[in-house]
This record gives sequence, C-alpha cells and structure tokens, in this order.
Amino acid sequence: MKYLFLFTGIFMHTAIYGQSVKNTSYTTQSGEKVLRLELTIPIDLDSAWQLFTKDELLEKWIAPVVHIELKTGGYILTNYDKTKPLSDSSSIRLNIINYIEKELLTIKVKLNDAFPKSVQNDDDNLQELIRFVYVGPQQTKIVSSMVGWGHGGDWDRTYDFFVKGNIWTYEQIEKLFK
Repeated sequence: MKYLFLFTGIFMHTAIYGQSVKNTSYTTQSGEKVLRLELTIPIDLDSAWQLFTKDELLEKWIAPVVHIELKTGGYILTNYDKTKPLSDSSSIRLNIINYIEKELLTIKVKLNDAFPKSVQNDDDNLQELIRFVYVGPQQTKIVSSMVGWGHGGDWDRTYDFFVKGNIWTYEQIEKLFK
C-alpha cells in the first residue's frame, strides 16, 4: 500500500529540537475528519519549501523516482521502485490543486486500486493542504491537513491507513537531519 504516501505526511522528529511528528487531528463542528500532522524542522522556510518542490530533494524522502511540475494544475509523479520509470503503471500521480510559494501546497489525493471501490468512487474531495510556517531563522513548521474524508467502515480504514502512512512519510524528513 505504498501509493498515496506522498503528501500524506511531512513531519519529523529531530534530536536537535526533541520534537516529533505530532498528530493534532480533529473532527469539525459539521462532523468532518481532519487528519492533521505537525512538525518543526531545523531549516529556514526557503529550504523547507524546496524539500517539497525540487525533484532531487523529494527523492531523498518521498520516493526514489519522482518528478514535480510545480504549478496550479501541475502534478507530482512518484514510484517507490527505483528500477521503474515514472511512465510505469505503478507510479502515483498527485495533482497540484494550487500553491502559494513558501506558504501552501494543496494536493488532490486520488485513491488507487489498493483501496475499496466504495472509497475510490467517492474521493472527489480528498486532498492534502501542506502549510509552511516560519518559526525562526532556522525553524519551519510543516502542517499537513488531509480533508474530504467520507463516512463508513471503508473510509475509517482508509483514514487509519493514512494516519500511519503520513506519519511514516513525514518521519523520513526527520532522518535527513540526523
């Protein structure tokens, strides 16, 4: 189930700051789930933005094969198998809904065949909003919020998958600073 790993996760734990990926998820007043993760990393805002927007940096923590077309309507293509090209059917495509440089990156999450058809057919609103927050000269907070979840058992299992997967993904950033 290595597919929408991607921006499903960005936070880290550093020995320098003693922090880790924090799960601050909640349910809105209208009953919608928000899968929210936070992490403060020991780099400046510009460098944090580049971790998410440059192929050679994404390869260090997201997937060994990756390409990003950073623009509204752009995409991120990834493959976890370094022997396969991005044109392979096992690659994952995440569409970029919008972005504001060094502030926000919004990714459309499209569920693949590893998920039940019931959730695949109802994932139109599923997306991840990744915020970049200046904390200090060498500290940037990353806040990832996944919204657009459906209801029911299949959706609950999908949500649980992303909780684990996104935490794992963001922990990969932490490893860059150890």
